[in-house]
Amino acid sequence: MYKVLTESKSVKISKETYAELSEIAGELQIKLKRPVSIEEAIKHLTKRRRKGVKISDLAGSWNMTDHEAEEIETEISQAWKKWKPQKQ
Repeated sequence: MYKVLTESKSVKISKETYAELSEIAGELQIKLKRPVSIEEAIKHLTKRRRKGVKISDLAGSWNMTDHEAEEIETEISQAWKKWKPQKQ
């Protein structure tokens, strides 16, 4: 299967931006288990922008320990005990 390139454009970017794009391409390559070009990395970023980032996109991005989970649960429980609804 061949992709037909109908038109190409040159874009001047800084070394830092190129390095970031290369890093994103590398992350995609690990995720997709295949080679990923800089162009594909850019398409991935623009696609995410069009979709918008949802809070659910972050699911699984924090490796929480059992101790951290217990601390969070304790703090939430304590906050609920202190909370009093405002009467209007």
